[in-house]
Parts: sequence; C-alpha cells; structure tokens
Amino acid sequence: MTTFKKIAVIGAGTMGSGIAGQIANAGLEVLLLDIPGEGSANERAEQAVERLIASEPPALVHKRCANNIKVGNTRDDFAQLQDVDWIVEAIVERLDIKKELYARLNDTIKDTCIVTSNTSTIPISLLVESMPVEFQQRFAITHYFNPVRYMRLLELVRGEHTHPDVIAKLADFNDRVMGKGVVQCGDTPGFLGNRIGVFALQVGIDEAIKTGIPIEHADALMGRPMGIPKTGVFGLYDLIGIDLMADVVRSLRSILPEGDAFHAVGAENALINSMIDKGFTGNKGLGGFYHSIDGVRQARDLATGAYREAIAQLPDRAVLAAAAQAEQQEALVNLIEGNDQDAMFCRHVLGRVLGYAASLLGDVTDSPQAIDDAMKLGFNWIRGPFEMIDALGATTVATLLEELDQPVPAVLTRGAPFYQSVKGELKVTHADGSKNPIDLPQGVVRFHLLKQTLKPIASNRAASLYVIDDDYRLIEFHSKANALTDESMAIVQQCAEDHGRGILVHNDAQHYSAGVDLNAFLGYIDNDDFAGMDAFLHRFQLAVKALKYTPVPVVGAPSGLSLGGGFEVLLHCDALVVHSNSVMGLVESGVGVLPSGGGVKETYLRWYMNSGNWEEAAWKTWMNIGYGASGSSPEISAKLCYYDEVRDETVINRDRLYTAALKKLKALAPGYKPPTESLIMLAGGDCIDQMTAFMDKGIASGDFYPHDKTVAMHIANVVCHEKGESTAVTEDDLYARERENFVKLAQTPQTRARIHHVLHVGGALRN
Repeated sequence: MTTFKKIAVIGAGTMGSGIAGQIANAGLEVLLLDIPGEGSANERAEQAVERLIASEPPALVHKRCANNIKVGNTRDDFAQLQDVDWIVEAIVERLDIKKELYARLNDTIKDTCIVTSNTSTIPISLLVESMPVEFQQRFAITHYFNPVRYMRLLELVRGEHTHPDVIAKLADFNDRVMGKGVVQCGDTPGFLGNRIGVFALQVGIDEAIKTGIPIEHADALMGRPMGIPKTGVFGLYDLIGIDLMADVVRSLRSILPEGDAFHAVGAENALINSMIDKGFTGNKGLGGFYHSIDGVRQARDLATGAYREAIAQLPDRAVLAAAAQAEQQEALVNLIEGNDQDAMFCRHVLGRVLGYAASLLGDVTDSPQAIDDAMKLGFNWIRGPFEMIDALGATTVATLLEELDQPVPAVLTRGAPFYQSVKGELKVTHADGSKNPIDLPQGVVRFHLLKQTLKPIASNRAASLYVIDDDYRLIEFHSKANALTDESMAIVQQCAEDHGRGILVHNDAQHYSAGVDLNAFLGYIDNDDFAGMDAFLHRFQLAVKALKYTPVPVVGAPSGLSLGGGFEVLLHCDALVVHSNSVMGLVESGVGVLPSGGGVKETYLRWYMNSGNWEEAAWKTWMNIGYGASGSSPEISAKLCYYDEVRDETVINRDRLYTAALKKLKALAPGYKPPTESLIMLAGGDCIDQMTAFMDKGIASGDFYPHDKTVAMHIANVVCHEKGESTAVTEDDLYARERENFVKLAQTPQTRARIHHVLHVGGALRN
C-alpha cells in the first residue's frame, strides 16, 4: 500500500484545512502552512485547526485527530518542506501567486517530492508552464470536494509531463488511505464533476424560469425523484452559498470553450446578483431562495424576486416518483410522462443534462463510468448520467433533445445500453463502442453495480436477499431512506432461515438506514391499532433474534446514518465493519418512544459486559437511550458501547466495505458457534429513584420537558425492577418489556405530536 511519510498542505482556508483534516483522520501527521498572520505568525493555520475542531458536522473523526496537524507559516517554516514527500497546494486561485509558490518550492524540496494543486479552474498546463520538466513530472492536480471528510470524489489530473508512477501513487494513497473514489481526468476545463454538476444546477434554474414553476416544485422534482439530493437546485444554492455559486459559474464561464452549452445557462443572473448585493447569500446570510419569517417558511417568486409563503404540498408527480426511486422502480419515466408544467420541466431538465453529458463522451473522457462516478461521488447522485440514460432508454433521451431542437450526440444512437452484464461480468460501453469491464481498483466493490450481475433469491419493495461469493448471503435494504418495514424484516427473517455459510447486512446507499418507518407508527396511532403496533414490534424482534442466533456468522457493514431500528439490526450481528463516517445510535427518544427491536436489551448487555455491574449498566443504558445519543464516527460510538474496538473494524473508504466485511465473515465462518442466551438481571437498588431525581432536577432547571421525563422513565422500566430488587429475566422478557413500554408511550398525545411534527413539520418537538 502506498503511503507518504511526510505530508504538507499549503493554504489553511476551507479546502486546505479540510484536506489536512482528512490526512489527520487517516492517522497521519501533516504540516499545515499559511502566510504569516497579523497577530501571531501561525494564527491563520491555528485558527483553521480550531475551525476543524468546532465544525458541524464534524470535520474530524475525533477531536484528538487535531493533534496530528502541525501548524506553521510560509515565512518561518518553509525550510521544513525540504524533506516532505507530498505537498498539497490549496492557496488562492490566482495563477501568478501559485507560480511564485512553485518556483520557491522548486528551490527547496527534494527531487522526489510530489506537488499537487487543489485548483478546479486553472489548467495544469498554465500552472507549470514556466517550471522545469523535472518539476512537471512530479506535479498533478488533486481536486477534492468540500467538505473533504464527507465528499467521496477526488479528481486526479495529470499534465503533459506527469510521470505515470506519480499518478499511480497518488491514486492508490487517496483510495486506500484518504478514503476517496479517484476519477482520473484529462486537463480539460472544469474536469468532470463541476462541469456537469454545475451545468445541471444552472439548467434547473433556467428551466424553472422558463416553465414558470415555483422553486419548491423545481426542487421537489429535481431532487429525490431524479436521484439527486433532496435539496434540489435552489436549496443547494442556499446551502453552498449563493455568492460562492455565482463565483463558480463565472469561473466555468471564463474557462469553457466558446460554443459549449454551458454558456446558454451560465450568464449573469440579475436576480441572483441583486440578492448577493443585499446580503441574501443563502443559509449563511439573511436568507436566499428560501427564508423563514416568524417561523413561517418563505420562498422566492422567480418572476418578481419577492418572498411569498412557501408551498407545503409537493407535486403528486414528485411524491410518486420519489417513492418509485426508493423502491427501485422506474422513477424517471414517471417524471416525464404527460405535458403538464411539471412534466415539461422534467423533460427539459433531463434532456439537456443527459444530452450534455453524452456530448462530452469522447471529448473530455472516453469512459461513461468516469462521468457517472464523478456525479455519484462528487454530487451524491444515486445514478450517474449514463445510468440514467440506460434507465430512460437512449431513444427516449434522443427524443427529449429533439423536442428542444438540440443535436443528438452520436453515442445515443447506438441502441445498446451503456452498462450490460455479460456472462456475469458488468461491462460499460466506451466512446468508441468497445465494451470494457467496470474499472475499479482491486478490492473496491460498489454493490449497486455488482448486483446488476446477480439475481435476488427473495425481494420485495423494501429489501432483497442475494447469494454472493461462495454461498454467502447478503441482505440489502432499499426502501425510502432505507426505513425498515414489515417487508424489510420479512427478508431478515427469511435470511436467518436460508442463511448459507454466513450473512452480510449491507447496502451502498447514502445511508444504511434511518430507522423504522415512522409513518407506519403514526398510522397505528391514528387508527387506534395498538395491538397491530405490538404485533409489528414482535415480528421485528423475532427477526433480529433469529439473526442473532442463526448457526452462521452475521456481519453488518453500514455507512452513513445507522440509526434507530436500522442500528438495532446491527446490534444483533456478530461483528461490524463500519465506514469511518458512519453515525450510529438509538435516537427514538426524540420522537417520544424507545428502541423496541432489542436495542435497549443489547445496549444493556453491552454495558454490563463493559462494567460487570447491572446497576451501572442500567444507568449507562438509560443515559445513552434517554439522550438519543449517537456517535459521528466509530471511535465516538465506541464510548457508547455501540462499537467494539477489538471485535469490529473501521474502513475509511466506503467502497472497500463490502470486501473487508466479506473477509471478516469468511474469517468467522470456520468452526463458528452461535451465541448462547445469557442470564440477565434487572437492575435493583435505588436506580429508579436516582433516575427520577435526575429528571426532576432537569425539568426544574429547564433542561428537560415533562414528556422527556415520561419517556425516560419508560426506558428505565425496561432495565430496572420497579421494586428495587435485582431479578433474573430472559431476553424474551426484555423484548416484552420494550414492547410494553413502547406501546404505552405511543398512546400518549405528546408522543403522537412528536412523531407528527417530525414527519409533517420537520425538526424535533419538545413538549
């Protein structure tokens, strides 16, 4: 495995500090330099590290990672660069300043040191045009995406003289050590991600103006239904910063060739410029396309520029297509059927964006996969443009372009799909018509691609069961947000019976699972069907119990959010192989209920194994679950007993989860014996009294609300004996206590209000 012993980052702005932070997350030391400050010489780099520590979401997997970042300045500490192996330049996007830095580096660094730039706008040919060939051979562009910890894409760009070994070393290091999906790009304007991603955003704005649909409709349609993050276009502008996006658009406009389709949507926008001038730069400013006034959400009218009350009701087309997307049915076809305003918006957006991507094939890259990877890894699209073309059909996309009087790229006239399974191997058709195997580094597996070569042995709308490598099984959840339902757990139950040699619980969606479907619980409450609710919880418990005691090993391999009921499935696995960015926890108390899929039971058992004391285990469990605690990394989750640093493993590149988890599963299989049920004691003593006093004090100080105490004491009732006596119970007894207390809470109007608020208003309700 490639590694660098000494690494430096020059430039402590948002990107430079983020790159340094991810190097620190990987457990490596890094030197972070910036120009001398007006106060202390190192203040710019020091402040950057402070921002990393305080950032939300956390830029560091643990705050102690900041100790891996050594700070300095380019006046006093430049000589430290003379024995560095790799230097990342992330300074201001000015060619003259970058050239001055490179000349200075050339006089200082050793002749084996690799230098890369994080630029996204300046061609590599201009960056190094005045540098010696020996320097150019060791120079490349490493374009990371912000925030660096969470955005998976690295665009790796070689220059005319860049040595192939340099590219290979950078690609391997960024894959295995930095956790990136590396897409190698030519030195073309905007590379791949920004060129298509920003074009798509601009098309969304342009078509919203032309068709006259409200921005809420545009975001609802050009969001989850298209497999694009739910922010859509205008919400993403607000999130990134309208002023920053305007600068990105200007930059692309300045570097893209004349005649490029981007120029039709990349001109100055009077409304956007006016908003920026008045401080409406998005979430960080006074507001943006969206704004909240006295708690009421407002949205801009694109025709007048004025705010109006936001439309709460989403278009039916968007709701149906989003549901189809989640259930792996054909959502895109649903979006473009018909001639109403919303359908025309979708037809025009998809036609222009997919047509643009197709027009770049053979020009900026020969590989559809490179473009698809750039959009999936850099912009969190569920499918890349060419996967979307396959879903719609190239003929349909050609028709959309003809409706717009736009030329149809030749690659859309070939008829065959871009991705095909050929004798059990997935192949992609390149610009020249050749069919090539999917190009991924050894050990990298993306299950959404692999499963195109597999046929599930069982499947429904929420989950599927596959036979993988040498008669092992894989459970994949694939409902909306991977929320668990009866159908999800039916697949878990079936797999526990048809288990093969071992079971892997995994998917490569953005989030493993956000928990059990709250809509189902609200339905039970509104129908006064608490017997039905109890029966659902019982079926869930039977499924996870069967998983725990199945005669073969079970390994969970989550990434993203692993919360609530989704995490309860993982708690019943023999071991976990976890992505370093996984958020794990039991958060049910926030909606007025408690974990009832064995989550309280398993947390209690883990804390007892940790301490050997049932009363201490009860208190720790109560605090975990009462606060709805979650860990934003495996290391933090370990402090909650949700991750075992001896038994479980962490993988920094989520594309390597599948391979690492399968390796773990195969290691556990020989001679495997399922766990035996342990004797469990309900905590006695004065636990209940201590918990009651704690909640009363919190209510008196204003830290808690009355229903917080109600929820907390129901959690206590699961693990504590109400009479203060230590009493032996079975796992089934604890399952029953979970269900009993869940159903009692669900019958309170306060819990119903919390669930309704999360589903239909947004955010947590305190009552």
